[in-house]
Amino acid sequence: MHSDNRTQPAVHRPAVIVMSDLVVLARQTRLIEEIVSRELVPLVLVGPDTAMDRLRAHMADPAHPLSLMNEVVQVPDPSVDTVLCAVQDWVREYDVKASICCGEVFVDPAGALGELLRLPGPGGWASRVCRDKIMQRTALDSFGPRWRAVAPAERSHAEPPCYPAVVKPAGRMYSSGVRRVDDVEELRAALTQYGPGESVLLEELVEGPEFSVEALVHEGEVLWSGITAKRTNEDGGRFFTEMGHTSPAPGLAPAEEEALLSANAGVLSRLGLRSGITHAEFRLSRGRAVLMEVAARLPGDAITMLWHLATGAPMEPAIVDLALGIKPDYPQPSRRAAQRYLDHDSGTLADVAVDAEGTEVSWIQRDGRWPGAEATDAGAPGRCTAVLMAREAGAVLGEQMDSGARSVSVVGDAPLDADIDALSRRWASAVRVTTRRTDAATQAR
Repeated sequence: MHSDNRTQPAVHRPAVIVMSDLVVLARQTRLIEEIVSRELVPLVLVGPDTAMDRLRAHMADPAHPLSLMNEVVQVPDPSVDTVLCAVQDWVREYDVKASICCGEVFVDPAGALGELLRLPGPGGWASRVCRDKIMQRTALDSFGPRWRAVAPAERSHAEPPCYPAVVKPAGRMYSSGVRRVDDVEELRAALTQYGPGESVLLEELVEGPEFSVEALVHEGEVLWSGITAKRTNEDGGRFFTEMGHTSPAPGLAPAEEEALLSANAGVLSRLGLRSGITHAEFRLSRGRAVLMEVAARLPGDAITMLWHLATGAPMEPAIVDLALGIKPDYPQPSRRAAQRYLDHDSGTLADVAVDAEGTEVSWIQRDGRWPGAEATDAGAPGRCTAVLMAREAGAVLGEQMDSGARSVSVVGDAPLDADIDALSRRWASAVRVTTRRTDAATQAR
């Protein structure tokens, strides 16, 4: 484990433990700022994917929001035991007030730590189930599709409940390894792509539009819910990569909205989730909201930014409130915001440019921060607020098979009655992604 002790902690100083990685910290710098504004010490635990030299450079820059972090510990893996070993000195030396999870891999240990320290939070059991797809399907069977779980030794004779089906590796995230299969031959071929120790889920393919429901929950009460519409690239192939989000979702009939919100409340109740922000994904199929998965953490991509632009209020103060056991107040949306990922050519990324005046490209990995979101009046004209580059120059771009293969996206907001899709197309058309041809050897790497 790697520890970066920038200051010697004062005994029993109030603190918040944040479990994340640099890629998420770059998006949630406002969370660190919010913690510090309450005179709490942010103690940050990161996983093995974080480049510590880059993180230290950001922390050493007084102009960077991550310079507000006091201590960082890097762990070699996100297991509960590893994390508990890593934070034991913090638990002794600080008065830990909250445990906040900002990344999928830390959902289980963040929940376990909160349970052990009797802190407000989702609860250890709810966190554990949210991190395990097979446990989710077992505990929440009535909310989901037809499914079967397959252990590694059973793959040779595994059969889904029906065709077409979706194959999901049980322990992955970011849509990694998720495939559509239409017959037994495709199923057998798909099952060879997973590691020897990976269990998989075989689920019926649920047809219908996809949504996420973000919720703020305090002591089991859903205080606020928002529905985000999703776009995936499934129509063009066999993958289910998320290519766009719109908050709040446009065009929902009252019955459809009620179906989503009711199903989400039922899922959270069944889990016994206590307090925190949640992110659940559903498909609307024949009027029924079918659960895809639920997470006891902040949503990914730009969804927290979208809700900030839509409601006029950042979500981070409410998230910190819930982690501290305080009942927050969060407004309903008065605008609509969208994020759209762009298609790109295969090859080596050379540059990204924007033709629209006044809009700059934010290189997230290089700079370690997202641009700040600034809300505007409900009736203000539609605007592009950010162009986000998730990869670095020199990265090899190819088919967008999962979230990690995406590159550039645009974010903007508009009045509730505006055509956000048309606006998004216009914002995207102003972005130019330049790639160089990549030879086969480089592409293979």
